[in-house]
Amino acid sequence: MIRLCVFDAYGTLFDVTAAARETAREQEGETLALHWRQIAADWRQKQLQYTWIRAVSGTHADFWQVTQDSLDWALEAAGLTAAPGLRERLLELYLELAAYPEVPEMLSRLKGAGLATAILSNGSPGMLEAAVRSAGIGGELDAVLSVERVGVFKPHASVYRMVPEHFGCAPDETLFVSSNGWDAAAAAGFGFRAVWVNRAGEPVDRLPWRPERILTDLGAIPQVAGEL
Repeated sequence: MIRLCVFDAYGTLFDVTAAARETAREQEGETLALHWRQIAADWRQKQLQYTWIRAVSGTHADFWQVTQDSLDWALEAAGLTAAPGLRERLLELYLELAAYPEVPEMLSRLKGAGLATAILSNGSPGMLEAAVRSAGIGGELDAVLSVERVGVFKPHASVYRMVPEHFGCAPDETLFVSSNGWDAAAAAGFGFRAVWVNRAGEPVDRLPWRPERILTDLGAIPQVAGEL
């Protein structure tokens, strides 16, 4: 029986493309309007790659540093490193990422059903605090857990272990939800009941474990939690 729903943050609750998209709208007609989708994709890809490299090499830095490093790569790839104020504006908006539209109601339904809710994220505490505050969902969360407590990024098992240690529950009493297929798979390998929110319709990752359910958005999470 599920007692707890735990969510990845970036890309799962919060739209990681929002910063580039909003900046492009502010600079309509300028170069960024032509390149923001590629910048957002490169930014995210490098962000994930850098967390994996730092995790396996034992060279941890907090997620804010990784976010800046990956943005610098994306801007250089787009030939936009000299654009005045662009880097600063993108980083400013990254701290205020919009939640996906279904998130507030979904969390409210989970709380109404008596389930605990939490975030488990690579994000640094300051980043997560800013995002939760900006989205107005703090009242629907029982905990916001950052990898900074253990000093290594996902999918290291010590990250997932923070959840049962914090809540005193068994892994199989936890529904773990992520938009990253590799994250959902690793969580399933840890023992969580895992859901992959596959918004882009990507193939399932070829890994030793697979998520229990695959959804296209977060709307059905309360129903899934009640079924498992």
